[in-house]
Amino acid sequence: MTDKISYAIGLSMGHNFKGEGIEINNPEDFSKAVLDVLQDREPEMTIEEAKQVINTYFMKLHEERMELNKKAGAEYQMINGKKEGVTTLPSGVQYEVLKKSEGEKPSATDKVKCHYHGTLINGAVFDSSVERGEPAVFPVNGVIMGWQEILQMMPVGSKWRVTIPYQHAYGERGAGQSIEPYSTLIFDIELLGIEK
Repeated sequence: MTDKISYAIGLSMGHNFKGEGIEINNPEDFSKAVLDVLQDREPEMTIEEAKQVINTYFMKLHEERMELNKKAGAEYQMINGKKEGVTTLPSGVQYEVLKKSEGEKPSATDKVKCHYHGTLINGAVFDSSVERGEPAVFPVNGVIMGWQEILQMMPVGSKWRVTIPYQHAYGERGAGQSIEPYSTLIFDIELLGIEK
């Protein structure tokens, strides 16, 4: 009969590993190491050696993930750039006009009022003034480079869908929990006004 506590702990560990992208290539060695600790047997490596192996493994996982973010973003932009109505600027920033307007365009030193909806290329929402129900007000030169470039091109009253490559977004640092390093970002931006 299954020992429910032991099974539950194993199940929880398995889910955690899977969630973190950790693959156990050799379950026998994994089980042996767990039993060595639990049964006070001499382990085959010191805890310091184990930490070193684990750190190297996680560095490799991280690098693979970052490379994937770069490639996925570049591929998304390549496909998006071929869509009718999408313009790609020399910086790599892309935009599509969703709603036209002939209003005034802000300068870098202006403050603007915007509604926006920000997603990753997989559709996950990371920030949205639309969902909060309250427009945001901020200086044009106080936001990421991709926004700075686009806002100065947008007439007040217009709404654009903007795709920003990582170099003009949060780069190799990322931002918070939701935006990983090297992430390409998509925003629906509605420029509501210039605050004088």
